[in-house]
Amino acid sequence: MAKDHPDHHDAEIVMRLYDLRREPVMRESRDVLNAQFWPRSFEDVLAVTKREHELNRPWRQVGTFWEMAYGMVRHGIVHAEYFLESNGEGFFLFAKVQPYLEDYRREVNPLAFRNAEWVAVQSPAGRAAYAVIQARVKKLAEARLATAK
Repeated sequence: MAKDHPDHHDAEIVMRLYDLRREPVMRESRDVLNAQFWPRSFEDVLAVTKREHELNRPWRQVGTFWEMAYGMVRHGIVHAEYFLESNGEGFFLFAKVQPYLEDYRREVNPLAFRNAEWVAVQSPAGRAAYAVIQARVKKLAEARLATAK
């Protein structure tokens, strides 16, 4: 059941999530994953799920954080448009994983990224925000490939 209008509870949730994003370990995990995780194949995504991979801890922390946050939108706990005005960063990770999501769900976790996907596909505000971020991630990934050659 989606909320028609944001209220002070939405503001409290969004501010609390912002505080959690600023926590030092979370901030480091976000920075590292956003900068270093650029999968080119399902194998690259699968690799970060292994405990010995250097990005495993950031992967787990950032991925679960955004899944919980987007779950609040999916389940109508927080107003979607209001939430997405300041919380699109999770789509950055989702856009990197989406091309490999079917394989990931089959091989690793059938429930993976279902909240991010729902918000990106089912929510009008989410679709608009995700389209922008998805295009940005694609452009950045292409630039990384071009400079690697």
